[in-house]
Amino acid sequence: MKLTLSETAEMLTRARRIVITAHENPEGDAIGSSLGLMHVLRGMGKEAVVLLDDDIPAIFKVLPGYDVIGKPAEGQETVPADLLVILDTAPDRIGRVPDVTDVQAVLNIDHHRTNSGVAAYTYVDDTRAATAEIIFDLVKELGVPFSREAAMCIYTGLATDSGFFRFSNTTPHTMRAAAEMLECGVTANEISEALEQKPYQVVKDTAEAVNMAERFADGHAIGIFLDQATTARMESTEGFIGAIRVVEGVDVAVVLKAKEERLCRVSMRSKGVDVSEIALSFGGGGHIRAAGCTLAMPFAEAKQAICSAIEQAIRALPVKRPTGKAEEDA
Repeated sequence: MKLTLSETAEMLTRARRIVITAHENPEGDAIGSSLGLMHVLRGMGKEAVVLLDDDIPAIFKVLPGYDVIGKPAEGQETVPADLLVILDTAPDRIGRVPDVTDVQAVLNIDHHRTNSGVAAYTYVDDTRAATAEIIFDLVKELGVPFSREAAMCIYTGLATDSGFFRFSNTTPHTMRAAAEMLECGVTANEISEALEQKPYQVVKDTAEAVNMAERFADGHAIGIFLDQATTARMESTEGFIGAIRVVEGVDVAVVLKAKEERLCRVSMRSKGVDVSEIALSFGGGGHIRAAGCTLAMPFAEAKQAICSAIEQAIRALPVKRPTGKAEEDA
């Protein structure tokens, strides 16, 4: 059932015990919107917890509540709740969270236009740059104040999904929301400096990965393709795609990493191609300019499949390709 913003706010108002989750491999928007909503709900006197089925990058320690994010564990006690709120993704990408929760209703809040709407209750607004921007709208609808803790988290979601307000998904509303978060005490430099920090080994891994980059589709696409052994020994693959999407003449950038023998994760960014359509064809999703998917196939087969799909999409473009900036997310 598709809800309006006011109906979504009403569901949150009625619930007393709420579990909040987001997609596996969480990034700034998934983490920021989850923690931001948690702080808002706790401020309303509700029991709210965040469960994310993945490791949380240490750079997000700057966010209030980082240390209380839970991770589903085998054999753990079931968490009872009136409402499970799924943020920044459809319900099929939240891992084991449903296995460890006993909930009465599921509410899905997202800004990805590829959201399938399979949850019992869904609110999707694909005009928003980030799910955190929807959380901002919801807080306004609820009529409650922003604490500095909530604002820090919401600002992080806004900033990271808009490329710190450089990408084409940035709107006047995005900027106004960010400005209001600053008025609530957010220190923007503290967030940006924390998120820019990288361990020495990660910098070395990035240099190695960039050196492995391959151009294809007559130079209009570029990719970093990491087999299982390479993925396993690298400390982090975050930021790889940002390092190659800036190559002159490139329309689509892709990073493929083999996590298991028959499991590869793909992230794509573009300037002209609708990469969400490519992701959807493989069971994934995302935005027109930023999308991702998981391929249940061996590394070599997955690489061939995604490169072929990207090359086909590029060939379908008009001869004169757009030159706008790529968006962040997946």
